[in-house]
Amino acid sequence: MSESNTPSGGSPRLNTGVAHNARVWNYWVGGKDNYEVDQQVGEHVAGMFPVIREVARADREFLGRAVRFLTAERGIRQFLDIGTGLPTVDNTHEIAQRLAPDARIVYVDNDPIVLAHARTLLTSTAAGATDYIDADVHDPDAIVERASETLDLGRPVAVMMLGILNFVLDTDKARDIVRRVVAPVPPGSFLVLTHPTLDADLGGEGNVGAMAFWNENATPPITARPRAEVAAFFEGLDLVEPGLVPCSRWRPEAGPSAVVPQFGAVAVKP
Repeated sequence: MSESNTPSGGSPRLNTGVAHNARVWNYWVGGKDNYEVDQQVGEHVAGMFPVIREVARADREFLGRAVRFLTAERGIRQFLDIGTGLPTVDNTHEIAQRLAPDARIVYVDNDPIVLAHARTLLTSTAAGATDYIDADVHDPDAIVERASETLDLGRPVAVMMLGILNFVLDTDKARDIVRRVVAPVPPGSFLVLTHPTLDADLGGEGNVGAMAFWNENATPPITARPRAEVAAFFEGLDLVEPGLVPCSRWRPEAGPSAVVPQFGAVAVKP
């Protein structure tokens, strides 16, 4: 698959000749919504950095634990999920609405395949609501404005940013995006975030070459960040125990779990 093509009736943004993060991630977690080029790049990255499949699973499992915690223990009924990715088993709205049928969820992504699948699969309970915004994380003001059509920004919102800020290469810009999304939501709202790292104590040094290969052969380009830079995204917020940890170690439900080079944390806006 050496050249770009757009399926009949598809979006001109749909480039099946270059591996794309949402589709490669889907491949790593065992999904079927990917192309040969995504599989090839996914296999090459996994060969260079074998733990990547474990990272993908750990990130997904963290999402489930965080949404259950926020819904059941903190009473959150509104979620803004930025960087949705391709729908798979137990998406944010399914987890939340299983516990609270009146929960309202807005998904945000800018990949045309994600958009098509989201519109088909991300359906709400009658008591709640789901919506999908086709928008880029680099435009947080537009995300907030459109999310307000479905969410009541006068009530607490859980802002989900799992594996998305790593595609904002400038750290100051990434911090500004977080501030601009969190600023309009009221106290009692939450920020839920995961982010890859190259920190050696988490085994991240093995990802250096794999990330370089990705940036030469796939889109969008990615960056990792050390603990201090990830922690800075939570400035002005109060981290929920156990704080900023490998996402596999955030409130595990089945005993000790392996460390992965992917930070995860949940914080509340005071």
